[in-house]
Amino acid sequence: MQNRTLAAQLAAEPTGSIVVLDGWIHRRRMLAHVSFLVLRDRSGMARVVVKEPPARAVLDGLGEESVVRVTGTVHANPAAPAGVEVIDPVIVPLGEPAATPPLELWRPNVSGGLASRLDHAPVALRHPRAQHSWRIAATSMRGFRETLTEAGFVEITTPKIVGTATESGSNVFEMDYFGQPGFLAQSPQFFKQMMVGAHERVFEVGPVFRAEPHDTVRHLAQYTSLDVEFGFIQDHRDVIAQLRDVLAGMIRSIATYAAASVEALEVELPSVPGVIPRVHFADALRIVGAAPDEPDLEPAHERALSQWALAEFGSEFLAVEGYPMRKRPFYTHPQPDDPRWSNSFDLLFRGLELTTGGQRLHRRSDYRTALAAAGEREEDFAAYLSAFEHGMPPHGGFAIGLERWVARLLRVTNVREVTLFPRDLHRLTP
Repeated sequence: MQNRTLAAQLAAEPTGSIVVLDGWIHRRRMLAHVSFLVLRDRSGMARVVVKEPPARAVLDGLGEESVVRVTGTVHANPAAPAGVEVIDPVIVPLGEPAATPPLELWRPNVSGGLASRLDHAPVALRHPRAQHSWRIAATSMRGFRETLTEAGFVEITTPKIVGTATESGSNVFEMDYFGQPGFLAQSPQFFKQMMVGAHERVFEVGPVFRAEPHDTVRHLAQYTSLDVEFGFIQDHRDVIAQLRDVLAGMIRSIATYAAASVEALEVELPSVPGVIPRVHFADALRIVGAAPDEPDLEPAHERALSQWALAEFGSEFLAVEGYPMRKRPFYTHPQPDDPRWSNSFDLLFRGLELTTGGQRLHRRSDYRTALAAAGEREEDFAAYLSAFEHGMPPHGGFAIGLERWVARLLRVTNVREVTLFPRDLHRLTP
């Protein structure tokens, strides 16, 4: 059996050699005396010149997206992709002729509106631009894992069915768990804190679920969260420093492993400064002209602060620290010199909140006080609190939403454009 040659490997094959290509019929051009087949595989495109009547007859009976095997001869041609094409082919279908795709995948950009592309996601995601988008997401996750593993972190996996909500006040998806109430996890927060007591430095890549009735271009009911938690920190600034290294590693990974996708999509990769600039929440309100008692930043504030950071520091990243404690979960550590504020932060990137993180409480007595202040019962968090009864170091962490990160990198307005199969208020299929 001859070895398969990928489209991207074709240029390295000697002229006159016989190759076997497997892939999809991306595009056909049926002319009077010759036909051209553009074959697509995971590595790219290859052009096949079809002149002989038997091969033309086979091609004529196969529509775009049909899966075929092409055996032919390598021929140099400066007009072909990478200067090489395949001639004298034998075309063998590897399945039934494909039905006409609902979208024209051969066009430079994905045809149809976003709703249509999402309805037909199994086919729309075959488009080269969609493939490039996901390769950037995939190499982001690779860089996330590699950077943290090299820094001594251990990858963990945690349950996505839980017995209690992670953050008080947030909506959760309820379910019947063998006759008792259960919920889809909003985050791995409790578990990753527990695992700091076991491994000290942990991270996870996994889905999280938010039953929030948001119908915006930046929210999803399910997204992929890149979570980090680690111990023996001084305060949240150590968390920001670790976040900086992770972002730099993710960008390096994209540049190294997805260079072709970066070029194809004309992605402008950001430069991560050696130290991410910070601004206190109270100062951020003054910068954007908001009222001093505002509990949170509006989207317009985030955009204005990103512009300010770019002008002031030349940075596309800005950490807004010291959010009001009343807007943070009960496990958040307060600012020691002023407990109105928290040792937490949001990271802004290109006008949008990308990451939330900070220092957590680590003393059992502090949790007793915090839960009482939040009106929560300690018994509802018994398993979680038990970790703090047996020694827990000062610790903190952060979480990056993968889809939002990729959307900002590609400068697309709707996070659904870079999500494989979005789940939101209106979409449960495909």
